[in-house]
Amino acid sequence: MKKLFTTLTLYITVLTTSMASFADPPFDRGHGPKGGPHGEWNDRGHKFDRDNDDDRFRDERRMREERGFERLKQHRWQPGYVMPQHYRGNGYKVDYRDSNLPKPDRNQQWYKINNDYILVDTDSNSIVSIRGL
Repeated sequence: MKKLFTTLTLYITVLTTSMASFADPPFDRGHGPKGGPHGEWNDRGHKFDRDNDDDRFRDERRMREERGFERLKQHRWQPGYVMPQHYRGNGYKVDYRDSNLPKPDRNQQWYKINNDYILVDTDSNSIVSIRGL
């Protein structure tokens, strides 16, 4: 057992050190063949400013997240619809006793989403009923 453990440890060590030799050297901003003192070249040969580009990407990501959140708030639940997988996690599940809801039948679960209580059949993930606050 000790021999196996030693061999395995040696193999992992050799593998990780050899992988590090394939990694690219760290890129210093403003140095190297593609860099410049005030920006870098992209794949198409256009010069760009990294700071402004990072801000632009950050703003675009924030806008995408806000659009997604607004879209989720506007979602209209209806009986018979299939509950999206995103909402099937434990974070949305509620106990019917704590929320003064009727006891669910076998293979049913209450979820709270956007101030609505939604009863879902856990076998088919279809919405059985909806109760607003």
